[in-house]
Amino acid sequence: MFPSVALFLIFNLIPVVMAIYYSFFNWSGGKTMKFIGITNYIRLLQDGVFGKAIWNNLILAFFCVVFQVGIAFVISSLLCTKMLKCKAFHQFAIFMPVILAPVVVGFLWKIIYNADYGLLNFFLRAIGQEKLIQAWLDNPDIVMKAITIPIVWQWIGMYVVMLVSAMKNISGEIIESAVLDGANGIQRTLYITWPLVLDTVKVSIVLAVSGCMKLFEHIYIITGGGPGNASMVGAMYAYKTSFIKQKFGYGSTISVGIMLTSLTMVMLVNIIFGKGKKRYG
Repeated sequence: MFPSVALFLIFNLIPVVMAIYYSFFNWSGGKTMKFIGITNYIRLLQDGVFGKAIWNNLILAFFCVVFQVGIAFVISSLLCTKMLKCKAFHQFAIFMPVILAPVVVGFLWKIIYNADYGLLNFFLRAIGQEKLIQAWLDNPDIVMKAITIPIVWQWIGMYVVMLVSAMKNISGEIIESAVLDGANGIQRTLYITWPLVLDTVKVSIVLAVSGCMKLFEHIYIITGGGPGNASMVGAMYAYKTSFIKQKFGYGSTISVGIMLTSLTMVMLVNIIFGKGKKRYG
């Protein structure tokens, strides 16, 4: 018990408390720290870059919930039926990206998107679609869409594992009764599987949302937050403010802002799914 509490305090609670403490100071490193009250928080509310960064986090969270968890649910449903063959191969192929480090995934997709020698432009050229070729990571209008794809691709497998485990725990007698009552596959999924795995879906969505709110490695490797601030996210902005500009006080304020936004999103998910559980009884 004590080691667990100690680890929680050292790696979770203490850093949060220290970030909140430093957020009330104008501190650029060293021994000189000037207390400025809530000035950093007032500045944060007026900071357009922070607003853009958090908006990008929310966009990523939305797409990850829809595509990561949504696609994972569909794949899991197929893996739990007799329709799909070679299930072991499909499970391995889907889960493989999860074991890769985010840095590796970032480099891989940066190569794919490269304007000069990237695989995507090479493929478009090979099929005679030169008009679609472009610098994917240099276009502010599409860079967030380009970044979303590798993030979704990497983590679908984790949610598939979670949902398949939940679906396999559903009693076979319930499914057999539904089949005897004439329910087709879609009806069984919507009215039996979905309500019974709702808790697992909620956990998956919470993980997807919280993961997107602290996203850093993919952005750092693929775009660095560019072009301009088009793909800037909260963690990247906090990093640049703290370690590039040496404004540790304001960087701590940004971190607190990210944490509060993330907690708010998780609370909303819990509220929504709380109503969902009441609906299904």
